[in-house]
Amino acid sequence: MPISLPPEVAENIAGSFGERGSRWLAALPGVVEQRCAAWGLEIIGDSFGGGTHSWVSPVRRTDGSVAVLKVPVVDEENHGEPAGLYCYGGDGAVRLYEFDPETGAMLLEWARPGTELLYQPGFPSLEGRPENIGKVEQACGLYRRLRREPVVVPAGFPELPTAAGMVAGWEGMFLEPEDGVAEVIPARLLNRAAERCGELAVPDGPLLVVNRDTHLGNIVAAEREPWLLIDPKAYLGEAAFDAGFLIMIQVQSDPTPDHAREVVERTAAGLAVRADRARAWAFMRSMEEIVWAVEDEEPADLRLHLAVAAVLA
Repeated sequence: MPISLPPEVAENIAGSFGERGSRWLAALPGVVEQRCAAWGLEIIGDSFGGGTHSWVSPVRRTDGSVAVLKVPVVDEENHGEPAGLYCYGGDGAVRLYEFDPETGAMLLEWARPGTELLYQPGFPSLEGRPENIGKVEQACGLYRRLRREPVVVPAGFPELPTAAGMVAGWEGMFLEPEDGVAEVIPARLLNRAAERCGELAVPDGPLLVVNRDTHLGNIVAAEREPWLLIDPKAYLGEAAFDAGFLIMIQVQSDPTPDHAREVVERTAAGLAVRADRARAWAFMRSMEEIVWAVEDEEPADLRLHLAVAAVLA
């Protein structure tokens, strides 16, 4: 079958990655052809939509079984995906069958029917609505199960990025913020960010395989288990790291002190982590989103993330 990308994915890659994205798009057909030959695959359907910077398509293997071939634009966030999937070994996440270090291509278990635990419309997210509390609690159970000590990965696999590395990046963002960032973030939040960076730089407990983007759109219905994680943004960090993104996106639906307090307590309990550490990670994730909204010139997102950061501070 011809190689094609959903238009929105191709546009995002070209716009977000510039010249590198253009080179990736031009090389994609050759990469897919190479991996199909090396792994004995036949493309059996159109590429899946819903992503941002990967080509993902169903394939048939030589033994007649089906799988998914994924070719990502490797970046800071998805760099650890193959290592994370190897550490999971199919326990709560899709299985990793093959990995090509040169291209980042992966042959994965096909989670069917693949329905999301919760649809992701973008910001503001839907996780914080009252009718979705049960789904969030279900996700907490899965993310708690996925959390584990790392194992030695095969040669050629990337190392897991670290939560400590994220904190170091935040120190650069907020201890000496750029002019455009300093203009829009109140001094109270900048000072709080500096305090939180100091706290989070020292892990609270052992370093585990954790996840950067713990939303419910990456948990999908499957045949082998009712729900499996796909597209993990695996990191190495303390257990409470898992709570950061999940709390932040829940607070978006109602960025008030009472709602934020309720979300922090409920999510921390669901993930079996300390509430103060969970709140700290969530606050810093909201601060990071503020910077990105400034850089991307997204005023609506900027207002939302400022409101979330204020109630999590």
